[in-house]
Amino acid sequence: MAVNDTIADMLTRIRNANMARHQTTKVPSTNMTRSIAQVLKAEGFVNDYEEAGEGVERHLVISLKYKGKGRQPIITTLKRVSKPGLRVYSGSKDLPRVLGGIGIAVVSTSSGIMTDRDARRQGVGGEVLCYVW
Repeated sequence: MAVNDTIADMLTRIRNANMARHQTTKVPSTNMTRSIAQVLKAEGFVNDYEEAGEGVERHLVISLKYKGKGRQPIITTLKRVSKPGLRVYSGSKDLPRVLGGIGIAVVSTSSGIMTDRDARRQGVGGEVLCYVW
């Protein structure tokens, strides 16, 4: 199935798997989804991710993270900010702080995909892709 907004598709699949308390979820593999999964892993929102499949059927298997006996999801909210119909750009000084620094904003910069903290530290702005907390 052709998807126009692969980032929104990825976030929705992770959100749905979290609500259903699944251990893993599959996401179509692109450079962008791979980079976002790498940021989520580095920030501790997911356990791990690996690439599976061959040729056109490549996908990421993302291992979700839960806490406690009730298996409460670590990710409480995933929110898409910049959409194909309305792109949202921000300079390094204007990058948003998500929940006062508790959450992260994933930003696409000229130096690659990174968190708002890293972008601020490097002094680069870019397209604000999503918020995660």
